Amino acid sequence: MDTITHSEAEWRQKLTPEQYHVLREAGTERAFAGALNDNKADGLYRCAACGNELFDSADKFESGSGWPSFTQPIRPEAVVDHSDTSHGMVRTETRCARCDSHLGHVFPDGPPPTGLRYCMNSVALDFRARKPM
Repeated sequence: MDTITHSEAEWRQKLTPEQYHVLREAGTERAFAGALNDNKADGLYRCAACGNELFDSADKFESGSGWPSFTQPIRPEAVVDHSDTSHGMVRTETRCARCDSHLGHVFPDGPPPTGLRYCMNSVALDFRARKPM
């Protein structure tokens, strides 16, 4: 996968302040505040920074966490996971493999078949509805 790099000034120009805070500064939006948390439409979730396809709505589930949650990425190579020890916790951060933007975290408490919960920030995602055939 080809990677995308921009200067921080270019990212600031391209993204809204809230997107910049989450995607480039590894921030977190408030629980239940994101526009995509309750989205049930059929389609694909892409990185809001670069458009990389990340998650399919078929893998989205209601976790009760307040953030859009998925059992798996659309392709294993779409995301990269890193150890995150910020805020006195040990977690696994999920970043976009194409532009290295922070998306959220993955936890080992999801439903079958993966047992994983990819807990993503709505503001880090761009939803595109699937066109009917």
